[in-house]
Amino acid sequence: MSELQVDVEGRTLTISNLDKVLYPRTGTTKGEVLNYYAQVSPVLLPHLKDRAVTRIRWPHGVEGASFFEKNAPAGTPSWVRTHEVPTTGSRSGRGDGTIRFPICDDLATLTWLANLAALELHVHQWTVDAKGRPRNPDRLVIDLDPGEPAGLHECAQVALMVRDALAARDLGCTPVLSGSKGLHLYAPLPTGRGSLDSDGTTALAKEVAEDLMKEHPDLVTSVMTKAKRPGKVFLDWSQNSGSKTTISPYSLRGRERPTVAAPLTWDEVEEGAEDDLALEQLTMDQVLERVAELGDVFEA
Repeated sequence: MSELQVDVEGRTLTISNLDKVLYPRTGTTKGEVLNYYAQVSPVLLPHLKDRAVTRIRWPHGVEGASFFEKNAPAGTPSWVRTHEVPTTGSRSGRGDGTIRFPICDDLATLTWLANLAALELHVHQWTVDAKGRPRNPDRLVIDLDPGEPAGLHECAQVALMVRDALAARDLGCTPVLSGSKGLHLYAPLPTGRGSLDSDGTTALAKEVAEDLMKEHPDLVTSVMTKAKRPGKVFLDWSQNSGSKTTISPYSLRGRERPTVAAPLTWDEVEEGAEDDLALEQLTMDQVLERVAELGDVFEA
């Protein structure tokens, strides 16, 4: 096993197998994945800040087996920030109703995770306070999941409907390519006294999804049953549950190609709603080019 000692912002890490191919279809190596995460970190890390991160790891590449990991694994460096987060018993894996999540707030932690082949970084819609206690959600998310033969074109059309429905509730939202099949829409929420908890945001997202299904039954469904989805866009409102996570903006996906959950502009979504060839999932190289030119369009 080839190993390399590297210094990342004052932390010494042992990096291994840089030439290992993690995406066989494109020949993308672990070294290239580490380079991507290092380059994209200025825009990625703000989306991970103070959020418990669930990882999906592909130790043998995307054509091999993968596994979810919530708890900080054995051998986690002492400098990695972790918090014991309350959870339901069967989810904890510890028997005490908590999970010791890592929090990825810096490049050293991000590099450590990428070295473990944690290609996908999933986070909750809530953040933790200094003591590791979950705050109320600071955002609402709706996952637009197309059922074949529907695709990104139909997702873009539905995204405009969701934008209008949220605007009617005094909420703006930002579109993000999922890196898989569809789109994610994020709406920032007020926090502090009187803010919605996870049950409240879930109910709000479900209300939007059900209203749009009634208005556009041929294109939209809020029903999880896959048999109900062909040719429609499923509005997954359930990812607002306090126990569920969504792929972070700028995270890689464990697909055939190294695609990324890439933020879009609304101009791009509107073009995708008009032209069924205008939108496609973006690879890490394309995303780095966008970031160099546009910065973080999510924040913009």
